[in-house]
Amino acid sequence: MAEVTLPQLGETVTEGTITRWFKKVGDTVAADEPLFEVSTDKVDTEVPSPVAGVLIEIRVPEGETVPVGAVIGVVGDAGAVVAAPPAASPAPVVEVALAPVVAGPAPAPAPVVAAPVSAAAPAAGNDNRLLSPVVRRLVTEHNLNVDSIAGTGPGGRITREDVLDHIDKIAAGSAPTAPSASRPAAVSPAPVAPTRVAAAPVVRAGERDDIVPLSKIRQLTGAHMTMSLSVSPHALSVVEVDYANIDNTRAKTKDEFKSAEGFSLTYLPFISRAVVDALVDFPHMNASISGTDLIVHRYVDLGIAVDIEGLGLLVPVVRSAEGKRLRAIAREISDLATRAKTRKLSPDEIQGGTFTISNNGSAGSVLTMAIINQPQVAILSTDAIVRKPVVVNVPGGGESIAIHPVGHLAMSWDHRAFDGAYAASFLVRVKEILETRDWSSEF
Repeated sequence: MAEVTLPQLGETVTEGTITRWFKKVGDTVAADEPLFEVSTDKVDTEVPSPVAGVLIEIRVPEGETVPVGAVIGVVGDAGAVVAAPPAASPAPVVEVALAPVVAGPAPAPAPVVAAPVSAAAPAAGNDNRLLSPVVRRLVTEHNLNVDSIAGTGPGGRITREDVLDHIDKIAAGSAPTAPSASRPAAVSPAPVAPTRVAAAPVVRAGERDDIVPLSKIRQLTGAHMTMSLSVSPHALSVVEVDYANIDNTRAKTKDEFKSAEGFSLTYLPFISRAVVDALVDFPHMNASISGTDLIVHRYVDLGIAVDIEGLGLLVPVVRSAEGKRLRAIAREISDLATRAKTRKLSPDEIQGGTFTISNNGSAGSVLTMAIINQPQVAILSTDAIVRKPVVVNVPGGGESIAIHPVGHLAMSWDHRAFDGAYAASFLVRVKEILETRDWSSEF
């Protein structure tokens, strides 16, 4: 008999919500077969059974939030006595007094709606109802009143989809802005100034239009990107890189490399290695913002953004990249990208990066301003590499025109962390490493 516990699903994750059991009590389960699904503040993931046997007890029903390490079920041998699954406890009713909303006339011409006033609303952190970590994070990020959100989960609990639907209603101007009749509003001792935000214009679909609902991953991505733009003063710096030096090495090693490794040697590992080395000289690029502090990391956990069939992005992380040579970095990038596209990554592998590279050039982009992956301070876009005429030096001190592979490296950076000269100097250093290093020594 083996107890099934909630595993550690990330370095900063302390709890998770059981969102689905794939097996019922009495069902046979194989080792490593998906047993339940858990939602954390970072990711939703399926967790496999640690052993083969029969699920003889479910201790934590769907919808319950438990800390890491808690026993949530028991798998035993065939024929073992099974226990009835526990019933999900209903969420306790919390009576809360809300401040009244005062709304004035909307300014022309943009339509506006009154945002929910949360001066007397319960914060997600001290609400004693069972809210999953991801729900609490969304409620906090959007300053929502949980009493105004209808729950559709087990026992009336609020799910992530409920919060996202509520956010959509706010944007459309249809979210409730006053407490229900069953919860009378308390009189505020001082008038509360309403917060007014411009709403997106409402577009009506016609006969020649198709309606494609935004997926949840698109909505979550949008919310995170909006947050990033709101907290970081974004700036953009760009350099042009001549990849002829890289091509010389690739031409000599690409056949042997593919035969040995099973995948092609692209430009991305070279760029990644150059970035990691340049961060040594520009440590403030490899940092995170925390309040009024810049936390400079003494290691490089390199995030590589991966497109998931056009549905969204995942950013798996090459851990401790500062201690790895080009071949090792190339192996990890290939492995992480392959498993990202087949949904085989663990939560630990897609969080905690210190610097991110977005490989937009693989899709043909020639200049991209990416949005910073919070709480990092910079993100580098590797844009398309194309053959074009360049001026080159020739023996004897003259110049000539040659056709070389050339591409941009465009970096979005947080102006709170440093200024343009620092960002530009870092990019120039990356460019110098790419164009002048003897890369054959890596092989």
